[in-house]
Amino acid sequence: MNKVYQVYQVSDSTGETLDRIFLAIKAQFSNFECKTIHYSFTRTENQIDKIISQSKQEKNVIILYTIVDNNLAEYMLNKTKKNNIPAFEVLGGLISDFSKLLKQEASRKPSGQHALDEEYYKRIEAVQFTMSHDDGKIISDLDKSDVVLVGISRTSKTPTSIYLANRGYKTCNIPIIPNKELPEQVVKNSKKVCTIGLVCDPIRLADVRKNRVQFLHEDRPKDYVDEKKILNELDNSKKLFKKYNWPVIDVTRKSVEETAASIIKTLDILNSK
Repeated sequence: MNKVYQVYQVSDSTGETLDRIFLAIKAQFSNFECKTIHYSFTRTENQIDKIISQSKQEKNVIILYTIVDNNLAEYMLNKTKKNNIPAFEVLGGLISDFSKLLKQEASRKPSGQHALDEEYYKRIEAVQFTMSHDDGKIISDLDKSDVVLVGISRTSKTPTSIYLANRGYKTCNIPIIPNKELPEQVVKNSKKVCTIGLVCDPIRLADVRKNRVQFLHEDRPKDYVDEKKILNELDNSKKLFKKYNWPVIDVTRKSVEETAASIIKTLDILNSK
């Protein structure tokens, strides 16, 4: 029986960065069973003392931490060493290396990445824009978007759009509806704004649609989950994408994050021309 590790994620901010890094680490080990405990906004020695005290009562504890204050980070290091607790500081070394390279002192300010600056408000604006333009609700101002996603039902258009919006990209998504022409505005706008087609394996797509219908009790036509009909929908969508020379991304084996990364890469290539 494998050990079950208790992974303490200790952050002086929200813990979002640490959580993403740990997910990347965890994905590299197939037999790594763990329970994750989050300690956000850890900014005092007293808080660290309580975390150490708690960890001493459990087995197989690993501590990952992001603490930008040098004194507090050193306090955590000394405490974990004294108590023989495996601990790994995630950002400290990288910040120090950048400080040397840039020849300037780091601010060492917790939550620095969450500042209410221009970039933050840009992301908020992108989210609001994307939500109001979901599923082709508004197409009159497509020229204001950074990217337009087009695809048949359940090709991850909405979740990908929302993820891109959180990265600061104003995203519209347009559904391809069987036996219905794509809005003329979409075609015209694609000459100005990056338009990307999304496709998926028909068997996988049929499963997704079936689960969706069953889970949400949606009232859909019977052919909505028929593999032959889905294959026909996909073929027609691919012909459409080829006709207008739109980049195509197959989302079958991609997570939303991976699909978004491919889209951002496409945008970077187009914007560099």
